[in-house]
Amino acid sequence: MASDPEQPTLSSLGKVGKSSGEIGGVEEPLLNGGIHTSENYSLASAIFPGIGLLWNEEGEKVAFGYGETVKKNKRRKLYAVKGKEGEGLVSATSSGISWYNLNSVDIGLITSGSLYGALIGSVLAFNIADFLGRRRELILAAFLYLVGALVTALAPAFAVVVIGRFVFGIGIGLAMHAAPMYIAETAPSPIRGQLISLKEFFIVLGMVGGYGIGSLSVDTVAGWRYMYVASTPLAVIMGIGMWWLPASPRWLLLRAIQGKGSMQELRETAICCLCRLRGEAIGDTAPAKVDEILAELAVVGEEKEVTLTEVFRGKCLKALTIGAGLVLFQQITGQPSVLYYAASILQSAGFSAASDATRVSILIGLFKLIMTGAAVLVVDRLGRRPLLLGGVSGMVISLFLLGSYYIFLDNAPVVAVVALLLYVGCYQLSFGPIGWLMISEIFPLRLRGRGLGIAVLVNFGANALVTFTFSPLKALLGAGILFYAFGVIAVLSLLFIFFIVPETKGLTLEEIEAKCL
Repeated sequence: MASDPEQPTLSSLGKVGKSSGEIGGVEEPLLNGGIHTSENYSLASAIFPGIGLLWNEEGEKVAFGYGETVKKNKRRKLYAVKGKEGEGLVSATSSGISWYNLNSVDIGLITSGSLYGALIGSVLAFNIADFLGRRRELILAAFLYLVGALVTALAPAFAVVVIGRFVFGIGIGLAMHAAPMYIAETAPSPIRGQLISLKEFFIVLGMVGGYGIGSLSVDTVAGWRYMYVASTPLAVIMGIGMWWLPASPRWLLLRAIQGKGSMQELRETAICCLCRLRGEAIGDTAPAKVDEILAELAVVGEEKEVTLTEVFRGKCLKALTIGAGLVLFQQITGQPSVLYYAASILQSAGFSAASDATRVSILIGLFKLIMTGAAVLVVDRLGRRPLLLGGVSGMVISLFLLGSYYIFLDNAPVVAVVALLLYVGCYQLSFGPIGWLMISEIFPLRLRGRGLGIAVLVNFGANALVTFTFSPLKALLGAGILFYAFGVIAVLSLLFIFFIVPETKGLTLEEIEAKCL
């Protein structure tokens, strides 16, 4: 049995030296008046943990993509049409089950089961994150992915499918909480934004893969089972990969200064973990870097124990306002509604493929992938605020254009197509990747687990709220007024970003706490 790398030893690392892959940082003042050592790292060693973790999460997104396909086709009432993607579970011929005669409530429970589970996972993360640590939380998430996917794929009855989706969703809640936190705490400051923003890139990539696999399995008997089981190999790889990766050095040091273990042992373990995460390029500067982090944590008061009420006071209240505000606006500025109308907008402009919901999803998904990739490339050069301000400004314009199209300009479909692409592109440059990036950076270390847990809970809660209120609001107000309302909310989010959200580009996590909160 392999030993748990949570506690590596200095002797296991061997002699650490320089390499041609070294990237050096710039010396800057410490918060306590000293000087930062250069933040040296091997690019391959620094990027591998983040890329590997996010790639493994894609398995969950493949299954999530299938669920989204079912939801979209449910809204368009395509279940009875042969060859359409929502047919799998409700077809007498291709479902491969005797309980295929599901009503809309049953389908809603299946497609939303993972969302309810994610809400529960977010609540659990609030209580266990700092106890388990980021790495063990992700191993637990991988296990729940595996169990949930297998239970769903092998389900003999409808109730078992719902249970499987719920368990899978708990894994989503834990992973969405721990993944950005682990990457933020282990990534070098100069590329932290890129690595965390890649989370959104792999989410979109996984959803495109889910749409694609869903379309291929439509005409296969019991194809929906294959769709859900497709995520199991990646869940296994994720679990093994996280077992191999070291713990977050900052989490270890937090435990050290809070007296939850031997200071000397935890310090040595943190040095070992940092060496593994940064590669040979860190040389003999790892002990000095760890001591710097310890000193800065002491300066900002991280040695104090966390109380529940403290999450809603002082620095954490400001961080919670920033983080929860961003993920709330991320959900309530109309993205699900805009994508809901994508097929009809493209069809009205003469695109024949728009009659196929999955083709539209794949095309929009590919465009989202390109724009998210652009955000990943520039986030650490331009900064977080410019992307948020520029992207949300574009969203405001696009939402008012869409509202005008449905009220005044229904004979000019090109306006709707331009507005649709503008909205999707601007969202993926701003709220899509930057929302998750900011919530992983902004919370103080000792409150990060609980603070990020609340932010993730707000994210999934707002998602559920938008999902359930969209149809009644559309019936009450009409599409045009609804898009105008989303436009007003987007303006409010723009003011929130301008006056509340700080710039964190290039700062260490300790500097963000000291200078931005």
